[in-house]
Amino acid sequence: MAGQAVRIVAVGDAPDQPLSPIIAGWGAARFAARLHTSFDSVRPLWLRLEATGVCTGHQGLAWVEGIANRLMPKSAELLVVEVNGDTGAPVMLLPLMRRRAMGHYVIEWLSCGVCDYSAPLLADARPWTTQSADAAWAAVRAVLPPTDRFHIAGIPREIHGVANPLALLSQARDSIQIASSLALNGDPQTLIKRICKSSFAKNFHKHCRRFEQMGKLDLVEAETPDMVEAHFATLLELRLNRFRELGRFDLLTQAPVVDFYRNAALQGLSDGSVRLFGLRVGDAYLAVMYVLVMKGTLHALLLGIDQDAVANAAPGLTTIGKLMMWGVTQGLDCFDLSVGSQGYKQHIGASSAVLAELCEAVTLRGRGSTAYIQLRGKIELFVRSKPGLYKAVQGVMQRFRRLKN
Repeated sequence: MAGQAVRIVAVGDAPDQPLSPIIAGWGAARFAARLHTSFDSVRPLWLRLEATGVCTGHQGLAWVEGIANRLMPKSAELLVVEVNGDTGAPVMLLPLMRRRAMGHYVIEWLSCGVCDYSAPLLADARPWTTQSADAAWAAVRAVLPPTDRFHIAGIPREIHGVANPLALLSQARDSIQIASSLALNGDPQTLIKRICKSSFAKNFHKHCRRFEQMGKLDLVEAETPDMVEAHFATLLELRLNRFRELGRFDLLTQAPVVDFYRNAALQGLSDGSVRLFGLRVGDAYLAVMYVLVMKGTLHALLLGIDQDAVANAAPGLTTIGKLMMWGVTQGLDCFDLSVGSQGYKQHIGASSAVLAELCEAVTLRGRGSTAYIQLRGKIELFVRSKPGLYKAVQGVMQRFRRLKN
């Protein structure tokens, strides 16, 4: 791969027209973009924005570089776009990739299924508007290679309170995806009672007492390579057993994905950005959770549980409660429950937000796939709006996967 594309394009908010003022944040909203096709040329800037700017744990360089090295298709192209303001100072980075898909090209977020949120690394917390976001996106598109369509899913509306410019784009629309989180604060001993629903708080303490009847209850963090390997092996076993039982699909059935997560956890020992926690009673592990930690947020990613270990007790929810308490002791202010509308998140008392999506056809070839994606989303949204139908469809899919397994 070349170290860096030589094409640099400056784009204003209205090409060939007088620049219109932006009320707040970016003045005349004029941007220039630079395309990087390897991490080597962008690494210093990325690490600086990661340390001093605004981003989620899913945009850490080690995490994203692991995706590119271990999960990105061999034929795909890495496209990291650096966007600079009119002073020449960087304002954001966007990690993208271009791949071949059924006879056409698509540019999408560098995710490969292991990046929950599509959010750029922002240089600072200055506010964005639709007008400035559109101007920045025009600069981005000007340096990207030809494509038939764009598809960026999982776009959060905000990044640590700052409007996500991708969500502000004129072309962006609400998706069917929902993300949930809880704000952490105060005394960890009273946290569950204060921020969670009373029913969850009551059950949490009841489950803790039930587990403690079997032995000492501990939340154990993997702090050495050997502990990471052991925790991850337990997570994998518990999760795959549980998903087979439920008839649910899991990316962890794929060897490259397993290798990615294991390697990221081992790398995370150096800075604490990736962590593994196990809920243990005596010497037996009842649950293991895999998390990202960055910018005051704990991102819950993977959970493996032994649901049958103790009757009438929930090791998964107990682990989440214990981790929220741990997070407060570490000075974290947000517990991110990730993407999905699972009922347990509402049971805990998490607040939810609809994620945005960018699904845009550029050529005639791209229109068919774009129309299919949009139609599929509408059908899924309709099915989800009918609880009886949704439950029936889920049952059919679960039975099919059980037979397949």
